[in-house]
Amino acid sequence: MLRRLRIENLVLIHEAELALAPGLNAITGETGAGKTILAQAIGLLLGAKGDAAFIGPDGAEAYVEAELDLPARLLEEDELASLAELRPEGEEGLVVARRVFADGRTRAYAWGRGTAREDLAAAGERLIAMSGQFEQRRLARPSYQLDVLDSFCGEAQLRRRAESRLAWRELTAARRHFDELHDGASAAEDRLAELRALVEDTAGFDPEDEADLSGERERLRHITELVEGTTAAAEALASDEREGAADLVAAAERAVAPLERLAPELSRAADELRDAELRLREAASELRGFLLTLEASPGRLEQVEAELERIAQAKRRFRAQTYEELLARAAEARAELEALDEGFDPAAAAAAALAAAESKVGRLADELRAARTEAAPRFAEAVAAELVGVGMGEGEFVAELREREPGPTGFDEVSFLARPNRGLALAPVSETASGGELSRIALAIAAVSGGETIVFDEIDAGIGGETAHRVADTLRRLAERAQVVTITHLPQIASVADRHFRVEKIAGDPTHTRIDLLDESERREELQRMLGGRAFIASVRE
Repeated sequence: MLRRLRIENLVLIHEAELALAPGLNAITGETGAGKTILAQAIGLLLGAKGDAAFIGPDGAEAYVEAELDLPARLLEEDELASLAELRPEGEEGLVVARRVFADGRTRAYAWGRGTAREDLAAAGERLIAMSGQFEQRRLARPSYQLDVLDSFCGEAQLRRRAESRLAWRELTAARRHFDELHDGASAAEDRLAELRALVEDTAGFDPEDEADLSGERERLRHITELVEGTTAAAEALASDEREGAADLVAAAERAVAPLERLAPELSRAADELRDAELRLREAASELRGFLLTLEASPGRLEQVEAELERIAQAKRRFRAQTYEELLARAAEARAELEALDEGFDPAAAAAAALAAAESKVGRLADELRAARTEAAPRFAEAVAAELVGVGMGEGEFVAELREREPGPTGFDEVSFLARPNRGLALAPVSETASGGELSRIALAIAAVSGGETIVFDEIDAGIGGETAHRVADTLRRLAERAQVVTITHLPQIASVADRHFRVEKIAGDPTHTRIDLLDESERREELQRMLGGRAFIASVRE
């Protein structure tokens, strides 16, 4: 869900922040007020190219930012790996932004950290479906159409897809390991040599070594401060040359001791003084003992440095990012070498693992195909019915399944075909429809399959009357399962919105656009304006 959209200095919008709601969000206003600027803002977040013409009069750059919900497992997709690395720990949502500079260059951000525009677009397109050129681009992508059909199939199919993606990764790793072992005897010998070297170079390493040695090195590097401070403290407590704190406390105790007989209430103070003297002398003894340990190891720093360098060299040689990873890989190497000594055949094991991985991928692909084959006609029939409802002729629509090269989502691809006008051949929807028709096709598909957030900018193009009421009803039903944002001129659509924003151009120097969230009375006034104003409504009544 798109929770918040912030715009700064974009064309006529000086500054605006929209808090969008679940359900249907309508954005209305006079022609030329600046409604399309909102579409431009969302387009930037979906990867649209920047343009110096986007920059308003209030500065040298334009800025757009959005806060979105982040579905579980979205960032586990391989295409979003770079974006996943930027995610702050504990962050549950996704904050994306684009900045447009005066020369037309742009910068993309995720959680305030710079990222590639392509990565931003890849994430945005999975979370926001937008009509117009973006919907055309999405509908032309077989992977998106497959996503839609699988979503229609239900939760069980989405679970199979997750299993299939994991199984494909396992197959890729198994195939790579198998190929490595069969590249030749020299490669196998090289691998064995690396395993032995890994075990030898990490011999004697314990899990706590790196942390303990680093702490000890830090202490040894500050040996002078430790000696000086410890000596001063010990002398202050108990000195052979002058009175220390322990001596002063002992003197105080001797002064009070004879008085205990005369004033028994002083007994507690005398006991505390005797205890304090004992503890002070013990502390002085501990400090001097610590000094002896410092003096007893003059070459220890060099030893510690050498041990830490040995660890660092091993991490570099075996490409381990952390000490823990190095030890884990060393343990795996020892286990593999022990298995080899016991007669284990790595080539046979790799072949068996590859066969098992291929079998698992094949089984899941068959299950995915069976579900798609069963669901495709039902999906097409449901979309066709929605197309008729939104005024798209006879609503002819087909979801055509085809076989493709194996991949993480199985062995299938789907193509959505439509016939928007009688007499034409069925053709891919992204190639057969105009902007307004494409928006209504997207609406029909979304009404059947749902989605996260769907933005319509051209949904009311070329329609009115009864068709407008049908489109409004479809949007209302869709908004029960997805967040919908629609920029519209039609009161039939705006009247069913859960949240209503008005875009208004304010004359001035410079002229700017303001966006307001309407309360109920303001909303009634806006709907009256869209219907032609009070005078027009009154004339119709007469």
